[in-house]
Amino acid sequence: MKKGYKLFILVVLSIQFTNAQFTLDGQFRPRTEYRNGFQTLIPDAADAGFAINTRARLNAGFETESFKVYLSLQDLMVWGENPQIVPIDANNSFSVFEAWASLKLGGNWSTKLGRQVLSYDDQRFFGGLDWAQQGRNHDLLMIKYKGAQFIMDFGLAFNQDLDENGGPLFGFQNQSTAYPAGNPFQYKTMQYLYLNQKWSGFSASFLAVNNGYQNFDDAGEADGVNSTFTLGTHLNFKKGSFGAAANAFYQTGSFFTGLDVDGAYLLGLDLSYKASAAVNLGIGVELISGDDADTADKTEAFLPTFGTNHKFNGFMDYFYVGNHVNSIGLFDIHASANFKLGERSSLFAKVLNFSGEQDLPSGENALGTEVDLVFTQKFKGYSLKIGYSHLFPSDGMYELKGVAEADAADNQNWAWAMLIIKPKFFTTAKPD
Repeated sequence: MKKGYKLFILVVLSIQFTNAQFTLDGQFRPRTEYRNGFQTLIPDAADAGFAINTRARLNAGFETESFKVYLSLQDLMVWGENPQIVPIDANNSFSVFEAWASLKLGGNWSTKLGRQVLSYDDQRFFGGLDWAQQGRNHDLLMIKYKGAQFIMDFGLAFNQDLDENGGPLFGFQNQSTAYPAGNPFQYKTMQYLYLNQKWSGFSASFLAVNNGYQNFDDAGEADGVNSTFTLGTHLNFKKGSFGAAANAFYQTGSFFTGLDVDGAYLLGLDLSYKASAAVNLGIGVELISGDDADTADKTEAFLPTFGTNHKFNGFMDYFYVGNHVNSIGLFDIHASANFKLGERSSLFAKVLNFSGEQDLPSGENALGTEVDLVFTQKFKGYSLKIGYSHLFPSDGMYELKGVAEADAADNQNWAWAMLIIKPKFFTTAKPD
């Protein structure tokens, strides 16, 4: 063991004498939550949930003139999940969150391959899902072009079952255990193209994504791939105190369940105004198509598959966060304000009104109103965030979530507090 420590120290010290940069940093992020209506309506007879969990990450990067390697290890720990003394990890949560290498190909071209985070624009379709303690990553190969004002990313992914020796079992269509049907996040193949052009005060992005999901026959054997194709754009404008951002997405092909997708779409517009040095205001609207239920073999419901959906449609996650898939869609009108309370503190407030893009079987489509509050206090080297959300459900929300109004709790709310510490352990000078 002592030899191992000595070897590690020698490697770290030797980096100082090489033409390379080495960084070692981490993150310690405990969060406590009180859930009394989070994601779904809580019945009056049910007790509220309360738990504390922690995300711990250790990140290491090594960069030379010709390549960069990055490794991020993480563990998610629910307080009290492991029995004392017994040496086990109850939820098997330790994982390699990122592990990739970037090779410089000359000029503005490079390639990036391995496990990595995909995050573009406002994260509406591709996001790192940083709110979730586990985050989201992808195993893929990316070809990158980065100019002064133009960016292009082209990504390719192929996921395969492995045998006990770590190799392909047989063929290219086997996906019987690792990537079962019915999970929109576990794709078999993916190809995507992302383009972004910036001008003075304005930027425009274009995204085309093709996801292939493993299909299975009646015997449960892999039988080809269903493909969902998504096409979209993100526009961003800023002039003086005024800002505007718009999203437009269109989906076709086959849903991950095998249903045909018939013209699904997402449209969004957000306007912002900096009223003063201490106050920022916002107002916006988003329309997401839903299934009109006319036919059983197709759907018109849009799915923002890999987005950081917690950022949109309310922090209580009633829509598109493990729920509301292939449902009645959503019409979301919202207004927000961010108040700077001091040099290191701020308060964010947002009000959202929800209704279905289609009517429910009863004819209702009003779903309710949500209020979100987040207080942030920054300290030297760390920060604290405290949040509270309250839902005022309409009749349609009770019907949508399958909870009778008479049986539901009077208050549907959620509160949380999160400490964020990002220590920087070691950094060498960047190579010339």
